[in-house]
Amino acid sequence: MNLTHRLSSKNLLVFNLVLLGVIFGFSLAFISFSCSAQGPRITARAQENPVIIDESALAVAESLQNVLNAVSDKVLPSVVQLNTVSVRRQNAPNFQGIPWEFFFGPRDRSPDRGGQEREFRSQGLGSGIIVRHSDDIYYVLTNNHVVENTTEIRIATLGGKEYPAEIVGRDARTDLAMVSFKSSEAYPLAVLGDSGRVRTGDWAIAMGNPLGQQFSFSVTMGIVSAVGRTGGPGGNINDFIQTDAPINQGNSGGPLVNIRGEVIGINTWIASPGGGNVGLGFAIPINNAKRSIDEFIASGSISYGWLGVSLTEPAAEMVSELGLANRRGALASQVFLGSPADKGGISPGDFITHVDGREVRGVNQLTMMVGNLRPGDQATFTVTRDGATLDIRVTIEVRTDQVAAERRNLWPGAHVVPLTDNIRRERRLGDEAKGLFVAGVEDNSPADIIGLRQGDLITGVNGTSFNNIREYYKLLRENTRTELWFGITRGGSELETMRFRR
Repeated sequence: MNLTHRLSSKNLLVFNLVLLGVIFGFSLAFISFSCSAQGPRITARAQENPVIIDESALAVAESLQNVLNAVSDKVLPSVVQLNTVSVRRQNAPNFQGIPWEFFFGPRDRSPDRGGQEREFRSQGLGSGIIVRHSDDIYYVLTNNHVVENTTEIRIATLGGKEYPAEIVGRDARTDLAMVSFKSSEAYPLAVLGDSGRVRTGDWAIAMGNPLGQQFSFSVTMGIVSAVGRTGGPGGNINDFIQTDAPINQGNSGGPLVNIRGEVIGINTWIASPGGGNVGLGFAIPINNAKRSIDEFIASGSISYGWLGVSLTEPAAEMVSELGLANRRGALASQVFLGSPADKGGISPGDFITHVDGREVRGVNQLTMMVGNLRPGDQATFTVTRDGATLDIRVTIEVRTDQVAAERRNLWPGAHVVPLTDNIRRERRLGDEAKGLFVAGVEDNSPADIIGLRQGDLITGVNGTSFNNIREYYKLLRENTRTELWFGITRGGSELETMRFRR
């Protein structure tokens, strides 16, 4: 190949390389320009549609937030954590002769070879609220189940201080208790509100120490889901405030607070299939606890008023026969002889609708209303009797476990219901069967003493027959002032019971 040809080939190669570099450079420049140009366009597009919040709505939300901040700041310093210790003693196995006895048991089986008694300590957690102060003593309101059976209690405050505490008083019926601790520090008292003004839909703020130290002094918010709930654990007689503000184990005894920072309830229990919060929390109305605070400090216990009646919620058949349709209240099915109710003139079969003008919504509420009356108070009980409305004035006496358990004075001591089709089928009774079915008889009561038994059919009172439960109660009221006996049907036979003389 001559020189000219070699040069032309070399020049062509260089030219191609330069051309390729120019094309590559322009491509990179174009890509870079496109990316940089696209970025500003996206930003500009985002800025063209900013998030706009209505200022009036934002102001409302911020106002609520400020209120919640203020309520927390106001109430939390009066909330405390209760750390409790319970001690129980039980026999532990005596493994002398290890390893033989550990694997095979003791060779000596004599009765006097028992295990040693050992002490077991279990820790508990709860909450409380400071409600009173006297000199250097602070009084904390909490739940009875938080401190029941405890041997050691320590109070922890929001600021991290701890103090030993002791029980001032407690009451199982209301699940309330009070403990005290001494401190030279200044702690604010909780402001107690008026739970009687609480309405469904009100804001509700729960405070306490759920699930232990890690979550102590927590604040949760919800609404009042309902008021006047009954059926608490352990026979608690309160008419609870229901809330969906999250409440968990450890919140017991802590305050339920309104939007003004006033305590409206004491968090007490939750309804949950798994033991955790599902939005069904219940608090004791603070009005139920106000009197208890004074009595705990004064005497260490709560005194209850006693009326002396056994109350039932009448079934639909009884409501119809007693003429109580569309009425709310509680039926006095039995009356204790010599009780305030007996002395005042309340009789078996009276349907109590009001106490001092306040409506009775059911058995639990009436029990609570009577319990809140002080011994010596006079109260007017409005009753429905034979279709008429009567006002009966009763002087309340003190309730004791002994007098309330004296079944010999429970008149007449038989729980009767109308004879329904279901009872006829279950008891295999024919259409010809008549009378009132005895659903239960109280032990040692007059009905028990004269020989009345569950499953009997009562057909007459003191020799006089009746057609329905309304007439039955009228005969009890008017024909049994000196003695009582029943005409009954038992096992298909017509019988008479023995006689009980008053």
